[in-house]
Order: sequence, then structure tokens, then C-alpha cells
Amino acid sequence: MENQKDNIIHFKNISKVFPGVKALDNVSFSIEKGEVHALLGENGAGKSTLLNILHGVNSEYEGTVEIRGTAVSYKNANEAIKDGISKVHQEVSLIPELTVGQNITLGNEPRKGMFIDYKTLHKEANAILEKMNCNFKSEDLAGTLSTGEMQMIAIAKGLYHNAEVISFDEPSASLTNQEVSTLFSIITELKKNGITILYVSHRLDEVFEICDRATVLRDGKHIDTFKISDINREELIKKMVGRDVSAYAVRNKKLELTDKKVLEVENLSVNGVFEDISFHLKKGEILGFAGLVGAKRTDVVRTIFGVMRKSGGTIKINGHPVEINSPEHAVKMGLGLIPENRKTEGFIKYFDNANNVGLTKMEKFTQYGLLNHKKKTDNCNQYAEEINLRPKDSHYMTVNLSGGNQQKVVIAKWLSSDAEILILDEPTKGVDVGAKAEIYRVLEELLELGKSIIVVSSELPEVLGLSDRIIVMREGRKVKEYINENLTEEDILQYAMGVKQ
Repeated sequence: MENQKDNIIHFKNISKVFPGVKALDNVSFSIEKGEVHALLGENGAGKSTLLNILHGVNSEYEGTVEIRGTAVSYKNANEAIKDGISKVHQEVSLIPELTVGQNITLGNEPRKGMFIDYKTLHKEANAILEKMNCNFKSEDLAGTLSTGEMQMIAIAKGLYHNAEVISFDEPSASLTNQEVSTLFSIITELKKNGITILYVSHRLDEVFEICDRATVLRDGKHIDTFKISDINREELIKKMVGRDVSAYAVRNKKLELTDKKVLEVENLSVNGVFEDISFHLKKGEILGFAGLVGAKRTDVVRTIFGVMRKSGGTIKINGHPVEINSPEHAVKMGLGLIPENRKTEGFIKYFDNANNVGLTKMEKFTQYGLLNHKKKTDNCNQYAEEINLRPKDSHYMTVNLSGGNQQKVVIAKWLSSDAEILILDEPTKGVDVGAKAEIYRVLEELLELGKSIIVVSSELPEVLGLSDRIIVMREGRKVKEYINENLTEEDILQYAMGVKQ
């Protein structure tokens, strides 16, 4: 029998239905005070829905949430925050025109009479930022910060509200290694002070490093709650996906490479961003780009795709020099780019799956200026089956899918185009192990169809597992090119971190 008094949160028989989808099905478990508790499961398992219920974002559901032994039903997020329940979102939304301190204290600013007391505001915010080892100040404009630094503000916000429970949704997805270790020392400190942490992450090494216990959800159901020290990685993955999958990228069949160069890049430069990047891509191969945050890998592929204008260098496709001035032009040249930020650049949020998947090839479904909706829907159904989209509903709004399934829609969009060269920027960022395995399978099938692929990834096991060759970048320069035979993470990191020049 669980010791009730040590439980700060108790979920009892929680169910939640969205149109056509049962997101949570009779979920019950408890979270102990002062522990770091991982919430795990594939995309679409119900983790975000459960957090939204805890934080008052979804106020209509069946079942009971007890906080400190008392049933609560928050009508909105502010009620939860006032009761000491804070959330750090995966995609931090700040007001860029306000200072860091104003963002941290928003809605609860210290006052002198009718007016905001800015002196106290900055003093209190700076004390928190200092504790977090942040290298920016309360007085700085929020809009000038990096994504990782914005994440730190969101954490500071929770601390400012004296939260007793803080939930983190994929907190490290946008952080540098240095910021991740800062985050972990903050979490350790919070735990020492009796604060309870709910931690959602697809990075299993983080879960094993920082968490005390974990709860696994699968298809909206509670599968198990256990101590992290009682389980290994393989067992954990099996609980999450209900089957054995490799957490790591692995090529099941390496193709015999041809010598045909489909893409040649020579001395590509963008002033002040990167310079003198040269490489080629062969037909039927995966070329990996590795490097730390700030290496400018994304800028290189965006320049090739015509998003950024080059200041120098040449690009050849199938041996012919090309000038790519826009993404539309790149698509006509047979290029496809799956961007790092799928939500803002990968799909249109007001479109359903059929429209998003068909985006790159609307002319395929148009005759005499009229759109054939059946053709467009059939096209989506074909790829939904191929990539195992969940739910397999062509009229489901893409924005309402889980992160991993949104990514599958973005990939399907390019599968349905005639792109011969696919560039994937962080293809599995924020994607669970099951969806990862499916994305890796699709990439292998594309190679068999004669496509050629560039993968930019911050996950070294992914680059090592997928690539035939690997280019290492550091601070806007290409520092090393490897043929991927018996390479280790250390080999890559030595160049990425500048240990070897």
C-alpha cells in the first residue's frame, strides 16, 4: 500500500476523450513529494494530455486529481500556478519586447502602490538567474536570447512563483550540453529543497541520470510505475512501445554505393555565418552532418535549399551548376527540406493531414484548375499507411497530432513530392523511440528507391547509426570528413569541440 502522506500528486482513474481519440483511459498513479519523476511513453501516449489536466489547461476530464491529499479541479493554468504547480513548456513562448525580468514576473510584478517596482523586480529576477548560473541579466531584452536561454527563463518563472511542483516537457531539446548540465544541477538543487519535479523526455540517458522513479503510459493507459534503479534501458523501451525496438539508429541493409554525385557544393559561404564549405552527396547514400549547437550546420542546408542567400561558392545538381534563389526553386530542382522546427516551418497549422501531405504537389491533384479532393485524400492515406501515422485520418488536423506524428506528416509531404535529394534537419527531435524506429525504416526505404539523403543531427548515435559518411562542423567551418567505419562518438566530439584541429 502506498504511503498517502508522502504523495504530493495522486491521479485517480483519469480519462480524457478528444473527438475520435481516447487520449487517456482510466489512468491512476501517484507522485511522491520531492522526487524527480519521469513521465514516459511514445508520442501520442497521453503524457501531454495528463500534464495539461494537472496544470489546468484541460479542465474537463473524468476522474480525480489530488494535490497534497485534497481533490482539486483547476479551471486554468493561473489557478494551478497560484497553488504551486508550474510548468516549463517544450516550446517557450516569451514576449520578446519585454525584459527578461518582466517575462519572469509577468502578472505577479512587485508593486509600489499602483506602479510596478522595477528595482525590486530586477533584483529578485537577477537573484534567481544568478542561482541558475545564467550569463544574462533581468534587464536584458528577452528577444535577444537564444532558444536555450529562453528555456532558462521559463524555469526561472517557476522558481519565482515558489512552485512546489514543476513539470518539464522535453526541457533539453533546445539546450546546449553546458545548459543541460546547468539544468540538471538546478533540478538537483530543487529536489534538495523538497520541490517535486515531473520530467518528460525522449532522451533515455537523461532519465537514467536525473530521475528517481518513472511512469510509463502507452496508448493512453497506465502501464507501470517503478524505480529507475530497478530497470535497464531495454526493459524500459519495451514497456514504452510494447515491442522490442532499437533506441538507436541502425542501418539494416547498407546499399552498394554508386560513384554518381547528385549534389556537389564547393566553397559555399554566407558572410559572417559560415565559410568555404565543400562536400558532395552520392546517389543512394546518407551523408551525416555532426557538430555542437552553433556549428552552423542548419545554415548550410538552408542556404542549399534557397532559404538563405549565399555570398560565395557553387552548387551543382547532377553535374550542372545551379543558382537556387528560393525554396520553390529548390523544390523544382528535386530538393526537399524537412526543417528543424516542424511547428513553424514544417506544416500549415490550419490544414488537415491531407492538405499538409499534398502541399508539395498540389498540381498532381489539379485538373483544369479544379482540385480533386479524392486524389489528395488517397495520396495522404497511402503515405499515412507507409509511415504508420496515428491516427490514420486524412482529415485530422495536423496541429492536434503528437510531435512524432507531426514529424511523420512532414516527412510524408516530401515523400509525396518527386524530391530526389532529401535534407533532414534534426529528423527525430522530440520524437519517441517507436516513432524514431519508423522514421529510420522510411529513410532506408527511400535509399532503396534511389533517393539521396543529408541528415543534420545533434544526436551522435543517430548520425553514427545512419550515415555512410560524416562531416563534422565547428563554428561555421568544416573541420573533418569521415567515412563511417568503426567510428565512435569520441572521434566526432574531438573535432566538434576543437580538441583536434
